[in-house]
Parts: sequence; C-alpha cells; structure tokens
Amino acid sequence: MPINRIQFQPGMSIHEFMDRFGSEAQCADALRQLRWPSGFRCPRCGAGQHYPVHQGQHLLMQCRGCRHQASLTAGTLMDSTKLPLCKWFLAMYLISQAKTGLSALALMRQIGVSYRTAWLVNQKIMLTMTRCDGAQPLHDDVQVDDAYLGGERPGVGGRGSPNKVPFVAAVSLNEEGHAMRVKMTPLPGFTLNAVADWARAHLRPGSNVLSDGLNCFAGVIDAGCAHSFIVVGKRKPRGLPAFLWVNTVLGNLKTAISGAHKAFKFRKYATQYLGAFSYRFNHRFNLHRLVFQLFNDVAHARPMRQRVIRGQAEVGA
Repeated sequence: MPINRIQFQPGMSIHEFMDRFGSEAQCADALRQLRWPSGFRCPRCGAGQHYPVHQGQHLLMQCRGCRHQASLTAGTLMDSTKLPLCKWFLAMYLISQAKTGLSALALMRQIGVSYRTAWLVNQKIMLTMTRCDGAQPLHDDVQVDDAYLGGERPGVGGRGSPNKVPFVAAVSLNEEGHAMRVKMTPLPGFTLNAVADWARAHLRPGSNVLSDGLNCFAGVIDAGCAHSFIVVGKRKPRGLPAFLWVNTVLGNLKTAISGAHKAFKFRKYATQYLGAFSYRFNHRFNLHRLVFQLFNDVAHARPMRQRVIRGQAEVGA
C-alpha cells in the first residue's frame, strides 16, 4: 500500500526552527520583516525615516517626522505582551505542527510559562487561526453534516440535550473527489434560518451542497447554492461512501479533542477549537509553509484582550 504523501511530509523540524527562530533577535527580525517587508512605516504618518530608541529591554522605533514611537508588537496580537518573542514564536510553531492541537497544559510545559499565560496564548493563536480561515468560503462540491460537541455526561438525549453544542461540518471536494478545505462552525440550532446565515457567510454562491436530508440544510438554497440529499436512515457511515470525507474529518476531530484536550467548555469556546482544527486541515498540504503562514497571520492580527476572550462565547466567529 503506497504511503500518503500528505501525512508523511516532513514539515519543519524542531532543529530547523531553533536554527532560524531560537533567539530573541532572530524572532524580532522575523517579526519586523513580516510587519514591514518593504521597510518600517510609521503607523501614524506613514513616514519611513526612523531611529531606534531603547526602553528597558524593549526596542522602539521613533519616527523622525512626527516623533511617534512604535514597538514591534504594538497593534498586533502580541500587543503589550511581557512574554519574550521567542516564546511566542515557539508557541505558534508547536500549535501549527501538532495535528491534534495542543492543550494549554502541554503548551505550558513546552514553552516554560504559567498555565494562565499558556492558556491565553493558546486562545489568542487559535482565535487568529479561526478568523483568518473563516474569511475563505467553500465552493464547488460541498458535503455537509450536523454534528455536536459534548453530550457525554448524563442528560437529555438527542438533539435537545443541554450538554451538546451543535455545529455544521462541511468539506469541499475537488474534481477528483478529494477533500480540499473544511469548515466547522457552531450554530445556535439546526434551523433553516441558522443554516441559511451560515451558508451566506461560508459558502460561495453556486456551490453544490450534499446533505443527509435534515430539513434545515435546505436553507443553503437561500444563499444561492444548489442542494441535493441522500437520506441516511439507520445506515452506518461505512455504508455511505458519498459522505466519506465529512465522516472522516469528524472522526479526526473527535480523536483530536479526546487526545489533546480531553474536554473544554464546549459552549463557550467551541468557535476557536473548531476553527483551529479547520485551519490546520486546510493548510495540511505544506506543513513547512503552514508555520510561516501562522507567523504572518499572528503578526497582522489585531490585539485581543483576555476579558473579551473569557467573556464572549463566540468571539472571533
């Protein structure tokens, strides 16, 4: 049996990462290049002439025109951080290369910070992955299915269980029938309006959507998509080759959550965990490039405050 070249690609080794981003100076140079690839530009007046100003351990760039001082991290996801850049870069590397994702506890041990810091860094990076990936809609042939997070603990069974968080799993296929991209998005419920709103945000008009016949999926028609369905009934996934990819992706998601995270507050943080999983899946064709893509996305992401992350159930959706 031939090996799967996508699964067995080397990616970026830890030795290569440390050679390129192992010091604070290397990470600072990389961040500067990501933010200003054509040279520094003052965020206030747009001038390029500047000179360095040292403020404690931090390096600031002061504009010669308006005297505005800017740091490497100001206005980015790392705004006002006290964490060294090399730990931020290591966190991004580890999160991007872990197929199942990385728990805050594992990240704490890997980068040598407190649990609260590791949790916040993890959440910020996952939300950035979610936002960046969510901006690209699926198109062409798309398989969709209804799924749930949680529900293992005793409670009301079925779709009405308060222990379950409903979400849509969707996979776009190429002409050969291979999975290209995935979307996993929490919904307030499986209703026509909820699915229609989801389709407008995440599907390109003209897409061909295949579902299992759940009534709510007819809502994709309101978003300008074609809808066909196969009634599943009591058949097992292995007896439904038409839904091979969406079932495979859902199986991978279950393995990732049970293996890396065990459990989390599904209703509050489902958006970023599902979004981070989708981001890694959608960039799986080149794991080496995935690292640099995440560096770039974090460098251009706007700041996030802890109170917002903790206080809003669907921030970043």
